[in-house]
This record gives sequence, C-alpha cells and structure tokens, in this order.
Amino acid sequence: MGGRVIAYLEEQGVDRLDAVVATHAHSDHIGGLAGVIDAFPVGRFVDAAQPHTSATYENLLAVVEDRGIPYTAAVRGQKISLDPELEILILNPGEEPIGDLNEDSIVLKVTLGEVSCLLTGDAGVEAEEEMLDAGIDPDADLLKVGHHGSRYASSPEFLTAVSPTISVIMVGAGNDYGHPHQETLDRLEAIGSRIYRTDGDGTVIVSTDGHVLEVTTAVTTPPPLSGVRITALDLPGEMVTITNAGDTAVNLTAWTIADEGAHNTYTFPVFSLPPGANVTLHTAEGSDNATALYWGRNTPVWNDDGDTATLSDANGTVVSTLER
Repeated sequence: MGGRVIAYLEEQGVDRLDAVVATHAHSDHIGGLAGVIDAFPVGRFVDAAQPHTSATYENLLAVVEDRGIPYTAAVRGQKISLDPELEILILNPGEEPIGDLNEDSIVLKVTLGEVSCLLTGDAGVEAEEEMLDAGIDPDADLLKVGHHGSRYASSPEFLTAVSPTISVIMVGAGNDYGHPHQETLDRLEAIGSRIYRTDGDGTVIVSTDGHVLEVTTAVTTPPPLSGVRITALDLPGEMVTITNAGDTAVNLTAWTIADEGAHNTYTFPVFSLPPGANVTLHTAEGSDNATALYWGRNTPVWNDDGDTATLSDANGTVVSTLER
C-alpha cells in the first residue's frame, strides 16, 4: 500500500517528511514504507531497533542507509522535536526491551494544544503494564487501538488510563486472525469510546487544530473474498502453495505471484483451482498439471534468508501475502 500512502500525501501537498517512525519490523506495518521513504526527502527515521531478519525489514534499513537519513533507536522518554507547539513523546519500548517485536512496538503520545493522540503499534498487554508501571500518563483523546483490536492488547486497566473519546482500529476486512476480537470491542464500549474501524469505515482521517478533533471516513467497497490464500512458502525448496478454502472454483488465469519488491513475478496460465484444492508453484522447469505449476526458471527466486510471497488477482488487487 506504499503507493496509496504516497498518493495521499501528495494530494495533501506534502513535499517532505520531517520524521518517519517504523513502529516495528513486521511487514504489515512497514511493507510499503521503503517506497514512501524513497518518494520524499526524510529528516529522521525512528525505529524500534529490535533484531529481525526479514527481507522487508532489511530492505527498509538499506534504503535508510543509502539515502543517508539520520537513524534513531527509540527508547521511552525520548521526544521527536518538530515544532514548539507539538510534543511527540516515545512511551515504548523501555530501556530494557521485552524481547517480542509486538510488545516492543514504538508507542507515541502526540499532543497539540488541548488534544492528545496515542499511537500504539502492535503493543500488547505486557507493554501496557510496563508503561503504566513506569509512571507514564497515557491519557489521550484519540487511541489508535493496539494490535488491530486483538484481545491480547487494550486491557481494561490500560483503556481506563487512556480514556479515549475516539478509538480507531486499523484492521483488514475478513482477516485470518478474527481481529478485532469481541473482548476488545466490549472493553472500548465499556469506557464509552466512539469506535472507528477501517474494515467497515474505510480510510479514517483524523485532524485537529489543538482544540477540536474531527474525524472523516472514506468507505470503499472491498472485492469479494475468494477463499484463495497462500498457505505455504518453502524458500529453500523454491515452492509456493496456494489453497482454495472457498466453496466454489476460482479462475486464477492472469493472477500473479511475486517475491519481495516484485523483482520476480509469475503470471498464472489458464488455470482453475477447485474448492478445497491446492496447487504448488515450483520455480524450476516442469509440466503443469492440476496440482503443480512450473515457473520455468533455472535460477532461484526466493531469498533463503527471508522473503514475502504476494498473490494478486487479474486486476492487480492483493489477495494474500505470506512472509517467511
């Protein structure tokens, strides 16, 4: 979605980014970030700085280094200074990381005038407890709900301390994790927070002048779910398995499979995947059949140190991704 972010920023007249924050190294949070950084001058890159060997994260750090962008490893208590009237305070991770990428997500409290926003990445209950034990004040008017509304974040104690008027859950429609969990929705409703969800409300835009918060949404109708997913990515074996978990056959003709950064892209021939069936795409040469397709390449496609497979339909809409 890097291209969508770039387009939105350009529509707003943005021609530089004073600071870019990568909350943590998981690809659903940084997958398009390298392209965004490449599209604008960047004043500073702030990172959770927890070790991770995925190609997505390593490529992002390479872009930051190649462009000579100043790098900051986030620690609780630091401030990102951009304007005297704006305070951006880092609440997480602490001096001693918890040791989990989600729990060590960067958490920011952004305050302008009378309005505060708390941006929590994928921080869960353990990080929430640590922040409260550290004596920080998480009180905020707006909460970006932790970990896509997972039941393992947004504890009652933490939500009471934050007491947000508005809560925004960033979550994909029909995701495999069942986010947001009902327990989290119940907790948010119990504190009287008004809930916005990207799976139902579409793009959620929050703006403030330091006195009033305004929320607007732009709903887009997602394509119907096909039931087709990437279910296995064997990097050394150079194989990708696609499964149709739906009740009807799906025409995969002109669909594509691409590696990280779309350096290599396979386009499906005329092919239909029956309900409940699997097909495995092999990098090597071979004869296509009902359960196996062959890329016809003599050189490896997948990076054994970590890579991401992306399945897109014939219109270019991303249907499924799998990172290893």
